[in-house]
Amino acid sequence: MYYINDKEYKCSVSVTMDIFNDRWKLAVIWYLLESDKRFKELSESIHEISQKTLTIKLKELEEKNIINREVFAEVPPKVVYSLTPIGLKLKPVLKEMFEWGREYVKENGKITDEDICDGSFCMN
Repeated sequence: MYYINDKEYKCSVSVTMDIFNDRWKLAVIWYLLESDKRFKELSESIHEISQKTLTIKLKELEEKNIINREVFAEVPPKVVYSLTPIGLKLKPVLKEMFEWGREYVKENGKITDEDICDGSFCMN
C-alpha cells in the first residue's frame, strides 16, 4: 500500500494520476523546466489558462511539494515559482511525452513551423 496526503493507494500509478489529474499541472511543470518564472510569465506561456485556474493549479502543485513559491520582500511583491527536486525528476517523463506527441502528429497529422514548441530546454 501507498499512503500519502491522508489517502491510500494500491498502486504508485494511482498516486501519479491523482496528482496530475488535469492538463494544466503538466503545462505548468513543462514551462518551469525551462526556467523559474513569475506568475505573469507562466500566464503568458500557457495562453489558454485563466488567471484563476493558474492560481489554483500553482497552489495545488505547491501543496504536493512539486513546485516552490518564493516571495521577495519588495514593493510590489515579487513571487517566483520553481520546481522542487522531486518536480525536476519529471523532466524525463515530460521529454518522453513531448517526443511521443511529435511522433503521433507525424503519423496522424501535420507539423508546421508556425508557433511551434521545440522543447529544446528539455533535451539536455
